Parts: sequence; C-alpha cells; structure tokens
Amino acid sequence: MITLIQKPIEVAYRPKQGRWIFLQCLGLFAFALLGIRLMDLHILKQDFLQGEGNSRALRTIGVPSYRGMITDRLGVPLAVSTLVQSIWVNPQELMQVEQLQEISKIANVSYSDISKKINLKSNSQKEFMYLARHLSPDKADQIRKLAIPGVHILKEYRRFYPRSESVAHVVGFCDIDHHGKEGLELAYDNILKGQIGQDKIIKDRLGRHVDDKGSLVTQRGGRDVALSIDHRLQFLAYRELASAVKMHEAKAGSVVILDAKTNEVLAMANYPSFNPNQRIQNIDERYRNRALTDQFEPGSVIKAFSVANILASGKYHADTKIDTSPGWMKVGNHVVKDLHNHGEISLKTAFQKSSNIVFSKLTLELPTESLPEMLVKIGFTQPTGSGFPGESVGRISTVSSQNPISLATLAFGYGMTVTPLQLAQSYSVLANQGIKRPVTFLKNGNHAMPGEQVLDAGVSRTVIEMLGLVTEKGGSGTKASLNGYTVAGKTGTSRKVSSKGGYEKKYLSLFAGFSPAENPKLVMVVMIDDPSKGGYYGGQVAAPVFGKIMSESLRMLNIPVSQEADPGLPILTPKSKSKSKDLPPVEYPMYPRKGLILAKNYLAIKGK
Repeated sequence: MITLIQKPIEVAYRPKQGRWIFLQCLGLFAFALLGIRLMDLHILKQDFLQGEGNSRALRTIGVPSYRGMITDRLGVPLAVSTLVQSIWVNPQELMQVEQLQEISKIANVSYSDISKKINLKSNSQKEFMYLARHLSPDKADQIRKLAIPGVHILKEYRRFYPRSESVAHVVGFCDIDHHGKEGLELAYDNILKGQIGQDKIIKDRLGRHVDDKGSLVTQRGGRDVALSIDHRLQFLAYRELASAVKMHEAKAGSVVILDAKTNEVLAMANYPSFNPNQRIQNIDERYRNRALTDQFEPGSVIKAFSVANILASGKYHADTKIDTSPGWMKVGNHVVKDLHNHGEISLKTAFQKSSNIVFSKLTLELPTESLPEMLVKIGFTQPTGSGFPGESVGRISTVSSQNPISLATLAFGYGMTVTPLQLAQSYSVLANQGIKRPVTFLKNGNHAMPGEQVLDAGVSRTVIEMLGLVTEKGGSGTKASLNGYTVAGKTGTSRKVSSKGGYEKKYLSLFAGFSPAENPKLVMVVMIDDPSKGGYYGGQVAAPVFGKIMSESLRMLNIPVSQEADPGLPILTPKSKSKSKDLPPVEYPMYPRKGLILAKNYLAIKGK
C-alpha cells in the first residue's frame, strides 16, 4: 500500500515591485522637498525670517541721558534733572480702550482725549503713543500693577529749577523732551544735553523684558555748567526790583550787576517773571529777558560818555565855565531846556545838575562824528559778547551838521537805543580806567578776560570824579548814596516812544553806576519801565533801588567800607561778621528741601 505524504504549501508575501519603487521615490521626493525648504528658510530667506523674528521679540530701546546741572558761582543748583516715568501704549497690542479708564484717573489725564487719540485711523497702525508724561514713581508703580497689555512705562528726566522766578529769565527752561528752549538752557544746550544711548533687548509676546543683547550706542550724560551768577545777589536784586515795580505801579523793571573787574554777570533780574517749573505751552513776552532784548532811549545816563567825549577833545576841562542862561537854547527849529536856569556853571557842576544845555552846546562845537564814534567804541550798537540768545544790539541814529538837533539830543541820550546789559558794560569801561571787556555768564575764576583800551585812563578818572558828585548833596542821585561806600553813578529819565510815533507821557527811570568809586567792585544798572506812582525821575525811582541793592550786595561780599560810616546803620565787614537783624539772610531758597533732594539725586546718578 502506497502512502502519499502531502507537503504543506509555503506562501511568501512579496509586494509588487512597482509599488515598492513608488514608495521609495515618494520618500525621496519628500526628503528633497524638505531639504529644499530648509535651504530656502536657512539660506535664501534667512535675513527676512530673522528680521521678522526680531521685529516680534528683539527691541531697540532708548536709554535716556541726564542733562548736565546748571549751578551758580558758589555751586548752588539753579537747574537739575530728576528721574520721572512716562506711560506709553502700543495701540496694536491694546485689547480694549476701556482698560485705560483706570490709568486716566491715576495719571490725571482725560479719558475721552485718550480714547479719541487711540481710535483715530491715523494712529491705528502706530506702535508707540504717549499717554502721560513725567509721572511720579508712585503713580507709575500703580499703573505698572494694573498689568494692562500694550501699556508700557518709560524712564525719562524732567528739569527742575530750585530758584524758580528769581533767575528764570537767565537760566531759561527746557521743553518736555528735555531740550533747551530759552535762556542759557538754549545757549549751552549742546554742552548740557549729553547723548541718548540705545540698547538691544528681547521681549516676550506680552512685552515683558526677557534678556539684554548689548548696547548699540553708549549713553553719555551732559556736562555741568557753572554760571557767574551769585544766587544771593540774584535774589536780592529780584526782591528789591519786584518791590519797586509794585510800589511805583510800573509796567516792568530790570537790574543788572557785573563784577567790575571781570565783567561776569553776578545778577540779572527782571520783573514780572515766571515759574519755569510749570509746564510752558506758549512762549510770549513774559518769557523774554528784558535786560538783553528790550531797547530804549537811555536819557541822561549817556552824559557820562558825552562828557568823556568833551574832555577827550582837549578843548575843555572839568572847571570850564559855560553859561546856561536863560535855561533854554534854540537848536534849529527846536528848543533844548533844563529844569532850572543854572546860570554860569562849570562842566563838573553841569554834570552834577544834569544840564542838557551844557552837553548839547559843547557837543555841537565838536566834530559831528566824534560823539557817535565814541559811543560805538564804548560798546553801543555792538554785542556785549555774552552769547545770550536773542540779545539786541541797539542803534544810533544818523547825525549830520545839516540837522544839528539830532546831535544835540544824542548828547543827552536821545536818538539812540540801548539795553540794560549794554549800559552796564559801558559803565564797566569807566570803572576799568577805559578798558572794555566782553560780558560773560560763565564763571571764570575771577580772572579778567583780555580787554581793549577804548578810552583814555585819565579821562575815565575825571568822569568818575564827576559821577561821584551826582550822589552827593546837590546832585540828582542822592538817593543812591550809601553809608560806608562811595558811589559813582548817573541818573536818567527818558520819555517812551509811542507805537504811533512821537513821545507819550510815559517814562523810563534809570540809574547806572558802580561802587566803591575809588576801587570799583560792582557795576549796576537799574531800569524801571513806566512808573505811575511816586514820581518818574531816575533820582526818585531808580536811584533808591540802586542804593538798597548795592549796599546789601557789598556787605554780602564782605567788601571793606570806603569811608566813615554812619554808626546808626549796620555794617558787615571782613573784620566784623556779626549778624544784624537789619541785614537780610544770606540764603533765599525758594524750594530748599526739594531742591536739595533733587541735587543729591543728580549727583548720585553721576556717581559723585
């Protein structure tokens, strides 16, 4: 019997060869596409993609630069910068405008104004908009705690002026972006402002600071500027000027004090003034420095240079006799008058009595151009060299022999315009034996700048002697005399020109001079504009202001007395520094505590 053994059939799974090849090709193609895409992203589009990533995460932020401090000659701060916080928003990141209601309450800004500003189509694509500027740290912390997406806080600096109104016209002020806009803040802006820095940082999608990536531009702080101003004399001048303007119900006034040897400006006050710590929107006439910008006909204070021109001619001397009878004289179709008929008087008496007739008569006998040329050499119609922005130079009208009245009136201060600072510089020429020096607002260490001899020293000494007679008995400026110090000065009263032409019944009261007369330390000019109460003559209105300011200034500076003093009045000398109840305090702080704190903060920022 035959047995058949059946073997099991072995079945092997073999995919079709075509399908396998297709899958392999598909895989290779996918890898090729991926490689091409990677090459496209990493090589061809690298810059574009990196830029897109950086625009979403990498930020360049400005690092605010502190502005240099402005100090007086004693190192007392007149302008300092302090850190503040500003709130800004990215409209594209902000979810709902209603979220800003709480911010408006904290920052004390109008919510309706904020919402209108953000909802404007023109602002919808912006990434940066200010909501509130220069907030205090506590208010900024309150806003930070709200954690509203799109709202950010930026560190900035704000300018603060501890001496406020008293020195406002000199120092000037900055705008909200810390740029100098007026005064010495503008003049020395390039020195004070420093350089804003730039840093790279990484932020997450919520705008939070994640990492620092280095500095692009190094931040550099501004340099300090030390002025020639003495804050004690500055406040004293401002205080007395304000008192005089109010007492005489005048329109305005100015005082300038120069160091007689160096021509440094120790004080320059104007009234009315303004508070530079308040936000200034529109700049108007309140903000101009009248002592440098306002031009006016100076009147009889110019007689100091008329008599210098007369003496320099060599034809006349101090004792030359001149007949002024009958108290008036005709010049062409015009009349020149004195207040009184002085009869026959000497040149020095004519100066003491401020006779218009004498100066017109003698000036007309000299070459026509001699007086205008003398005035230009002294410094009139020329910049003082102060560098103050907007300074006026004044002018001198053309004089001719065919129109003698133009020269006759120029001899007593009409037909020309000057500024208070120019007057002060011109009187410093007399105080310095005929040497003219530029005026400066910068402290120069009591070293006089090089000068030019524009007037004979002998003529200057004779004029000083005549100026001394003005404040003695019988002179027009006795109210400028001082106890313990000699004064050389001249009164002036001039009529104001109407806007329609001609002169109106409004006046300028002036006094210009220096003390001590034998060794001048301070030169001062006082100008009161349009006094309407208590007289208007320079000897009535300006001379007393000069006397008060000069007396206290000399004592503050411990200048030794120059003659026997009235024992009934207090004198402060280097030998006797005892305090008197009649003397003003040395310091006149407006914001003592706050100013001191800001100054300390500033020095801490600078690492001092």
